[in-house]
Amino acid sequence: MPEEIRFNLNGRPVTVRVEPERRLLWVLRTELGLTGTKYGCGSGLCGACTVVVDQRAVRSCVTSVGSVSGKKVTTIEGLARNGELHPLQEAFIRHDALQCGICTPGMIMHAYALLQRNPRPNREQILQGMERNLCRCGAYARIVAAVQDAATGGKE
Repeated sequence: MPEEIRFNLNGRPVTVRVEPERRLLWVLRTELGLTGTKYGCGSGLCGACTVVVDQRAVRSCVTSVGSVSGKKVTTIEGLARNGELHPLQEAFIRHDALQCGICTPGMIMHAYALLQRNPRPNREQILQGMERNLCRCGAYARIVAAVQDAATGGKE
């Protein structure tokens, strides 16, 4: 039975009336029109659907919308401010860390959560922190370089 679910989405309060078991990915894409979060595997393995919930990277394809009630959810659309890309998004562009674009939003959101926990990770910490996100195009070296660049503010 549908219920009203309230949460903070990209800095704004939202209310959706849906089944609480409905996957967050589909609520974001269908009910809320935020298509930046991508469908990859549908089983929480690839990371294309990663969003940040209360500063933690989660797989929205296996997360129920009911479980985010009262929480803060950030999607790729929520990173830019006042028409300016987030420094992490800019770093991905600078390092050409995006190819087909399917994994990119999930990679960026996972990196965002990593940098929230550890603003200055070393290469090994980045590799370890990002290991569960898959890039079928093989842009891993550029992705790691982009995360390092964002962590240092482009100073290394």
